[in-house]
Amino acid sequence: MAKRKFQLTDKEQNTLLGAFQAAKDGSTRTRYQAVRLYGTGYAVDEIIQITGCSRTSLMDWCRAYRAQAPDPVGGALADHRVGGNRAKLTVAQLTALKERLRTYTPADLFGAEAASPDGAFWTVEDLARAIQQWYGVVYQRGSYYELLHRLGFSVQRPAKVFRSRSEAEVLAFESALEKNC
Repeated sequence: MAKRKFQLTDKEQNTLLGAFQAAKDGSTRTRYQAVRLYGTGYAVDEIIQITGCSRTSLMDWCRAYRAQAPDPVGGALADHRVGGNRAKLTVAQLTALKERLRTYTPADLFGAEAASPDGAFWTVEDLARAIQQWYGVVYQRGSYYELLHRLGFSVQRPAKVFRSRSEAEVLAFESALEKNC
């Protein structure tokens, strides 16, 4: 059997152990512990059983740890997830937003550029534009549905209307059609 190339020095083991003990997030602690166990010679199957991680994840974490030589703990193994659906508006802003949505219609704010033909109902597109205009905040699309629901609104999907359609031409066509009948 080939000798494992990934071995930690005593200093690296102590650094990982300290980072493991200081970490508050469970998934970050798992990464520190898995790399430390692997670097001290534990069998892969044993590490998987202890930490609950997959072999692929373990190897990825070890590779990332080795690649970040100057600051391996803070950089490679730290949790870098941002989370796209985290709350971006404060409670006060949500209260003000609810009041604004009840006060104004999309037609009041955007005129003919509203997503619905008459601009009477709030759509996800109109809500996204309003929140960006008022607060400078952009959510992922699915979060607007949740936001509308939390504010007590139902989602309105706009009717399909062609912007190039001329109402005057439609009326002229309909009157000509009635004359021919």
